[in-house]
Amino acid sequence: MVDDRGVSHPGTAVPVVGDEVRLRVGAVAHGGHCIARVGEQGLVVFVRHALPEELVTARITELGGGGRFLRADAVEVHEPSPDRVAPPCPFAGPGRCGGCDWQHADLAAQRRLKAQVVTEQLVRLGGLDPDDLGPVVCEPLPGDQDGLRWRTRVEVAISHRPGQPPVSGLRQHRSHRVVPVDDCRIAHPGVLATGGFADPAALVSGAPVPDHRVTSLDLVSPAVGEPVAVPLALPAPRHGRRQDGRGRGGRGGAPRPRPVGAVPQVTERVHDQDFTLSARGFWQVHPGAATTFTDQVLDWLRPRPGERALDLYAGVGLFAVPLAQAVGERGAVLAVESDREAVAAAGEHLRAYPWAEAVAEQTATVLDGLVEQREDIDVVVLDPPRTGAGAPVMTALAALAPRAVVYVACDPAALARDLATASELGLRLAGLRVLDAFPMTHHVECLALLVPDVAQDR
Repeated sequence: MVDDRGVSHPGTAVPVVGDEVRLRVGAVAHGGHCIARVGEQGLVVFVRHALPEELVTARITELGGGGRFLRADAVEVHEPSPDRVAPPCPFAGPGRCGGCDWQHADLAAQRRLKAQVVTEQLVRLGGLDPDDLGPVVCEPLPGDQDGLRWRTRVEVAISHRPGQPPVSGLRQHRSHRVVPVDDCRIAHPGVLATGGFADPAALVSGAPVPDHRVTSLDLVSPAVGEPVAVPLALPAPRHGRRQDGRGRGGRGGAPRPRPVGAVPQVTERVHDQDFTLSARGFWQVHPGAATTFTDQVLDWLRPRPGERALDLYAGVGLFAVPLAQAVGERGAVLAVESDREAVAAAGEHLRAYPWAEAVAEQTATVLDGLVEQREDIDVVVLDPPRTGAGAPVMTALAALAPRAVVYVACDPAALARDLATASELGLRLAGLRVLDAFPMTHHVECLALLVPDVAQDR
C-alpha cells in the first residue's frame, strides 16, 4: 500500500530479495536509477527501469550497504511518466542486458536526467552555488543515430558449455551471467559486421574455452568512420579485412594470422592526425567524442607559442599532439601517463615534435617534482580515470599556478569532489560542458574549465 507521500508500507519488515513492493518513484540518482523509499523508516531503494514520479511495482534484487539501502527493478508500471517510451532494444529491461540504463526514456528526457545528475553532484559534493552554476544542459555528440549505433568498441561475452554451441551476448546488470544478444542496438554497424554477435562459433574457433568459462572479447574500430575490426586475442584473419578489401597485414595483401592472445593495433583519426594504439588501450567509444573534446580543450586553453603545457593522464597523446602543435618549438609539452604501452604510443605520435615528451610515471609523482623545481606551467589538460584526480594531484596542480586547466571527467561525482578541492586552492570553475558521449546509458562526459580565482589572488 502507498500512502499520500508515495511511500510503501508493507509492514515493519524490511523487504528481502525477491519481494515485490509498490513504490512511488522519486528523483533520479547517479548510477542509472531513481530513488524511492520503503517501510516506516523510509529505507532508500535504488530503482532501475523507472522514471521520476512513476508508480511502479518493484522487485527487490539486492540488499546493499550492509542493509542501508536496497536495489530493485521496476517490473510493472502503473502510472507511467510522459517521458517513458518502448525500449528500442528487445534485450533491455529487468533481468536482461545490463549495458543500457535509460532505453525506456525518451532521448531528450535521458539528457535532462543526466543534466540533473551533474547539477546535483556539483552542488552537493562540489559545493557550487546553483545560481552561479546556472542551467546545465547535456548536449548530443555527432555520430549516433538517435542515441543508437554509436559504440565503436564493445566487449562481447562468450559462454561456451560442453556439448553446446557457444553463445555470445552481454552481461546482466551486476552479474557475470551472459544474456544472449544477437544485435546490440548501441553498437556501431561495424561491430555487427565482425560477426561477434551473430557467429560466436567463429570467435572461439581455434581458441578452446574451458568448460563453463566466460570470456570477454573486445571488438574495436580501426578508424573513425570505418567498421569495427577483429576480436581481440583470437586468430580470426577473415574478420580482419577492411572495407576496401585490403587486410591489416599489408597494402593489398591478406591479413597476417595472429597468434592466440595477440592484441591488434588500431588507428583513430582526429582531424588530420592519426593515433595508433593497442586495441585494449583507452579511446573514446563514441565517434564524435575525441574530436569534440579536442576542439573544446583547445578553444578554452588557447595555447600560445612558447608556452609550457601539461597533458596529465595523457593516454596515447590525444591532447598532447595538438598542444605541441600550438606551443611550437619555443614551447614545451609534457605528457604524463602511467601505462607504459600507452606512453610508447604517445611517444610515436609526438615524434614530430621534439619539444614534447611522454613519460611513464604516476601523475602525482611528476607534479610533486615540478612543484619542487618551481617549474613554470601555463596550461594543463587533466583527464583522470573514473575515480578522479584526488586531493594530492589537485593540490600540486594549484601550486603550479597555471593560467588555465581543462578537466575532462567521465564521472560527475569525482569531478565534483575535485572541484571542491580546487575551489579551496584558488581555482574556480569558469566553464562547463556536459556531453552525451554514452546515449542510452547513465554515463556522461563533462569538460570543466578552471582558472585562478582573482578574488582569492588578492
